[in-house]
Amino acid sequence: MNSLILKSIALLTMIIDHYGAIFQSQVYIYRIIGRLAFPIYCFLLVEGYAHTRNVKKYAGRLLIFAIISEIPFDLAFFNNIGFEHQNILFTLFIGLITIYLLDKKDKKNLNDSLIIVTACVLSSLLRTDYQFVGIIYIFAFYYTRSFPKKKRFSIIALVMLLTNLSLGRIQQFSVLSLFLIYFYNYKIGIKNKALQMSFYIAYPLHLFIFYLISTYRI
Repeated sequence: MNSLILKSIALLTMIIDHYGAIFQSQVYIYRIIGRLAFPIYCFLLVEGYAHTRNVKKYAGRLLIFAIISEIPFDLAFFNNIGFEHQNILFTLFIGLITIYLLDKKDKKNLNDSLIIVTACVLSSLLRTDYQFVGIIYIFAFYYTRSFPKKKRFSIIALVMLLTNLSLGRIQQFSVLSLFLIYFYNYKIGIKNKALQMSFYIAYPLHLFIFYLISTYRI
């Protein structure tokens, strides 16, 4: 299973999750399916960091689309624009900066614990999606990247099960995403700029479409 397939699964399950949250909030199967998306995105973020030639450009794309997506996100989920909850791209952006600092800590005289705690506090203060749980997911994938496969996924599963307790029972279904990630073959799949950008654009676009449907019933 290459990164393109994983990314496509993450996008599809995320859209299903958002459909359920916005239109079928009492039908839990949509939310259960949606639990697969975020851990896959966290895994792909770590893999993307490991292979990118330019971390600044990678972080820049995340931040730009986080800002672009915030209004569609607010409108789709809250029907108004505010700061009570920030979209998932902000979480991924903070996570990317976190693993970058962890990777460069010796050159910058930084401490692992300080970096992680700061990132968790920042994501919680900004009320980004998943908040500190998202940072812990990303750190778990990053920290165990060199571990033997079975050991790596056992540790990540345990970390997820424990941190998920803060988000409620339904979040425990997110562990199922590890079965998909386990079969990742470290290949990219089809790669071009248009396809890459389409995955970024799909996030604010589907939220805006859902907002229009819920508001105007088109």
